[in-house]
Amino acid sequence: MLSKRLAGTAAICLLLAAGATACGDDKVSAAKLDTAKLSAEEIQKKAKDALAGATSVKVAGSIDNGAAKMTVDLAVDTQGRCQGSITMPGMGKFELLGDGKQVYLKPDAEFVANVAGGGADGAKAAELLKGRYIAGVQDDPEMKELTTACSLKDLTKSFLDDSKATNLTKGEAGTVNGAKTFSIKSKNSGGDEIVVHVATEGTPYALRVEKTGKEGGKMDFTDINKPLTVQAPPADQVIDYAKFKDAAKPA
Repeated sequence: MLSKRLAGTAAICLLLAAGATACGDDKVSAAKLDTAKLSAEEIQKKAKDALAGATSVKVAGSIDNGAAKMTVDLAVDTQGRCQGSITMPGMGKFELLGDGKQVYLKPDAEFVANVAGGGADGAKAAELLKGRYIAGVQDDPEMKELTTACSLKDLTKSFLDDSKATNLTKGEAGTVNGAKTFSIKSKNSGGDEIVVHVATEGTPYALRVEKTGKEGGKMDFTDINKPLTVQAPPADQVIDYAKFKDAAKPA
């Protein structure tokens, strides 16, 4: 019930968010990025290496999902902690919270009702939940992509499979949230254009990723290396995922 719908939702988020995340062990210089001398490939590598060394980041933006625009606002770190929300117009909203040991999911009543199929089943599921968090989602294989969103390390790994970009080219200078940037452009295997805006002063972090085509959108990356403190919800505000799924099955 919940698993397939939510896992598909998370996959869309990861697809775009991974565009600015990458692996690399090289140390990154904090000097000004010389975009005139560097090739597009060299700029891309510096951006990858920079974010690979980050301990936390906040991802915020929107993704076109058919007729609706999904919004994401999620802070995540390398210790498995995360806090934020994903909203889908017409579907509802759910919060994600990870304390490094457990991932908690808190869908609103609208989201639960839609996922459960509406009607009596949706009302039953919402009543069972009663605004509580769902715990144990990481134990469901179908929810793996959703729980991966709470680990910056796992998002980094996912980039290796999703970054088969071609025709990498240099873009132009600009600004993102007041920071000076330079863009690099590429095509993914589906022919969609991905534009990464890289900071040109200080550490060359990717500060924005834009993607065209199906499931395209824009994501901003802020609060890089900002410590993330997450408290697990009280036990009386949590319901076990397996028990919730079983109890919420259609009669």
